[in-house]
Amino acid sequence: MPEEPIRLAVIVGSVREGRFGPTVAEWFAGRARRHGSLDVDVVDLAETPLPMALPRFGAAPDAEASRALGVLTPRLARADAFAVVTPEYNHSFPASLKNAIDWHNRQWHAKPVGFISYGGISGGLRAVEQLRLVFAELHAVTVRDTVSFHGAWKHFDEEGAPTSPQSCDGAAAILLDQLTWWARTLREGRTARPYTT
Repeated sequence: MPEEPIRLAVIVGSVREGRFGPTVAEWFAGRARRHGSLDVDVVDLAETPLPMALPRFGAAPDAEASRALGVLTPRLARADAFAVVTPEYNHSFPASLKNAIDWHNRQWHAKPVGFISYGGISGGLRAVEQLRLVFAELHAVTVRDTVSFHGAWKHFDEEGAPTSPQSCDGAAAILLDQLTWWARTLREGRTARPYTT
């Protein structure tokens, strides 16, 4: 009997006008779809805007937030694994990404998170290192290997395809292997024994 596919949410973390994130996310999502046994959902935070002001602790969100959460939250809850596509802003990650993370909690628990970063000389790796701390607090497991694009704009052509696919395709395959292993293992664990915090 074939295994149930792993549900992978590819999260586009930047909402900035003129952003490069969708190019990177669509490339990675394409690699994920070809990897096998993955059901891929591209979650673009620009299409699911959440208010920056969170409600008082324990209070219900207002109508605007409830509408946005009604779209975003089920997609995160459904996912077995996450691939976060992030740029680096001022040595860190975008506020839009942190906001989406902070609006949620249980949706991240006992699930793996991988990172695809892009930027200038650092390739977004400083953003990734900070995100590892954030996701650890949310009981998520971050996988070691990443995909990183240094000077990302030079690595993709006008159609959004990598100009030198061998290295980035190889890095994506490693990340997807790790995400798939962790997603299966953690899903089996959650099924056998509910995760508690």
